[in-house]
Amino acid sequence: MAASTQEIPSVMKQGRVVPWLYLLPALVVMVTFIVYPGLNTFYLSFLNDSGNAPATQTCVSGQPCWGIFENYRYALTAPIMRQAFLNNLLWIILMVSWTVLLGLLIATLADRVPYESVAKAVIFLPMAISFVGAGVIWKFVYDYSTGPTQIGLLNAIFTALGGRPVTWLTQWPLNTIMLIVVGVWIWTGFCMTILAASLKNVPTEVIEAGRVDGASEWQVFANITIPTIMPTLIVVITTMIINVLKVFDIVYVMTGGNFGTEVIANRLYGEMYSRFNAGRAAAIAVLLIAVIIPVMVINIRRFREQEASR
Repeated sequence: MAASTQEIPSVMKQGRVVPWLYLLPALVVMVTFIVYPGLNTFYLSFLNDSGNAPATQTCVSGQPCWGIFENYRYALTAPIMRQAFLNNLLWIILMVSWTVLLGLLIATLADRVPYESVAKAVIFLPMAISFVGAGVIWKFVYDYSTGPTQIGLLNAIFTALGGRPVTWLTQWPLNTIMLIVVGVWIWTGFCMTILAASLKNVPTEVIEAGRVDGASEWQVFANITIPTIMPTLIVVITTMIINVLKVFDIVYVMTGGNFGTEVIANRLYGEMYSRFNAGRAAAIAVLLIAVIIPVMVINIRRFREQEASR
């Protein structure tokens, strides 16, 4: 009896230690590749373009001192950053709404045709193309030429119909909208796939009961289907917001951020690798993370609620 009572504390101690041993590899990876780079980025955001701390700077007569929050002042008030914030807002409003609405529409309609799998595969196919490849493809589609022959698909159609070619990628906000079209083309398949899986889980007996009670197809869809898939719908919307906030490849390949198409992630890249100003790039990265974190928290909460309801 005495031996068995002595074994109890050791078993309890083992129960506390062993789970941490299983978690140790994941914790090491997380600290090495997430926590440490994040803290280092936050530290770099307070340094100037020479990599020196603000405390080491001396004021020159007639010139303002370089302050500790100078990089954040630039990230929040510079004209190019205001343009980037405005464009990201346009991306969020237009791309998120278009991808979710088109994804929901296609998922609903494809569920009623005999060749459902083929139709969904065609819509999802752009997701298999890299964003860089998609940017190159659509750059040819939007191509503008001053000569008589237009190699860009859109301008070739316009000129064939008697119209004049349009410089799709050099006029704001037209160019930003054209870039958003590329993003919609890529991401609609993702939204369709997630929402189609959610639509399959809508109880058919509830839908049939609504139809028996005299509800139209639109009323069934608006009052039964949408409330049922709402948790998934919110997860898809928040996921798309996160993706849009990080948009980079399409803008970098097609316009390089020129002609008023600058976005936050592209500006971060330019500050880091074109202007070699790690401080400004780090400040932009910190602001980007600060904007994304609340959306991620909402996404995780809704995902947990969705899992708990199953």
